[in-house]
Amino acid sequence: MNKKNSLEYFMLGWSLIQLPGIRRYVIMPMLANIVIMSLLFYWFFSVISSVIDFGLDYIPNWMQWLSYIATFIIFVIFGIFFCYFFSTITNIIAAPFNGLLAEQIEAYLTGIPAEDDSIMSFIKDIPRIMAREMKKLIYYIVWCIPLLLTSFIPLFGQFVTPILWFIFTAWMINIQYADYAFDNHKVSFYQMRQLLQQDKIDNTCFGILVSFFTMIPILNLIIMPVAVCGSTAMWVDRYRHQIYSTSNEVDFFR
Repeated sequence: MNKKNSLEYFMLGWSLIQLPGIRRYVIMPMLANIVIMSLLFYWFFSVISSVIDFGLDYIPNWMQWLSYIATFIIFVIFGIFFCYFFSTITNIIAAPFNGLLAEQIEAYLTGIPAEDDSIMSFIKDIPRIMAREMKKLIYYIVWCIPLLLTSFIPLFGQFVTPILWFIFTAWMINIQYADYAFDNHKVSFYQMRQLLQQDKIDNTCFGILVSFFTMIPILNLIIMPVAVCGSTAMWVDRYRHQIYSTSNEVDFFR
């Protein structure tokens, strides 16, 4: 089997959400995404407009030309931060539905029926899924703080930090969506990160694609199930066999 790249998995995600047997599992995460993202983006543009207007009031008239550069830098930094922040909030709320979607996509791609898709099984899994979401959030905060501090370094903070933010956010978004398939198989968060680092560039590129579409109106409302499907397809092709191979089974299920 040929190894697909990040773009192919991303495009595959768009195809998978349209499958007749999958559509019903797409509706709930999509509705959650539409409602929450709409409210959060409305709030974001209100806040960032106020911040920019406040900052521009302190720029002398003879330096007004710098306002365009300052506005762009502020918008990029805040945009990248809130892109992941919004995705995190939405994914925490929709996590149980995304896990169910990942499970059904894997069943479709492998031809192996999902073990238990009953309502009671779904409800019992919610505490574990939410605990996993907290692990991802803590991991993000641990790396977020030192990265945020670099923004106060002259020149570096203005030109390099936005690039680092973008790459880090893309990596985190990939982790966010890849985790649903891994968590369905009780693979530890640490071991999942180790596996994803085998294809770090490709996984980061997948996160970049998702990040880009998250910032596009209308498309950002349906990107969540697309990303879940694409990441699950990558799990099936690249990582599933490593989890269930005899040599790795003990290590990954500890």
